[in-house]
Amino acid sequence: MRSTVDPEKIEQLMSILGREARGAGCVYFTGGASALLIGWRNATVDIDIRLDPEPPGIFQAIAKLKQDLNINIELASPQDFLPPLPGWRDRSLFIGKRGQVSFYHYDFTAQALSKLSRGYDRDINDVLAMYSQGLFLLKNLRDCFEAIEPELIRFPSINPEILKGRLNEFIEKALSEE
Repeated sequence: MRSTVDPEKIEQLMSILGREARGAGCVYFTGGASALLIGWRNATVDIDIRLDPEPPGIFQAIAKLKQDLNINIELASPQDFLPPLPGWRDRSLFIGKRGQVSFYHYDFTAQALSKLSRGYDRDINDVLAMYSQGLFLLKNLRDCFEAIEPELIRFPSINPEILKGRLNEFIEKALSEE
């Protein structure tokens, strides 16, 4: 069993990945890692990342870090659960650069839609936290859903009507709390 992750472990991870990578690339944090770095959670059980483009030597560094820091690192992002949202790179928030590796928060609009598609209470609370901190706009959330809606057929585990209902319910709730 791996230990829980706190913001200090993520900072260590970033420093070591930046030092160990043999070339340039980007690491996008999603889920709990973003929640820790932004500050709406105190801990998470794993660090979900997307590599795009993949920094050379990054997998060797990740394998070592999992042991040295006693953490779970997963290759997971909203693109594994939904079609990629148009403009996701432009909406991803820059965290910093370590060595030749740039670190970002994966697009919060995509993270919100992905969490709404799962629909668990913790996911909905995360979406509310992201929205309350101004990390995405409701208009972008709706527009991005409409842009990917025709492609949802490629994701059989998602019922587009249920996701659309959760989206509308979230938007109503968010607007009523303003």
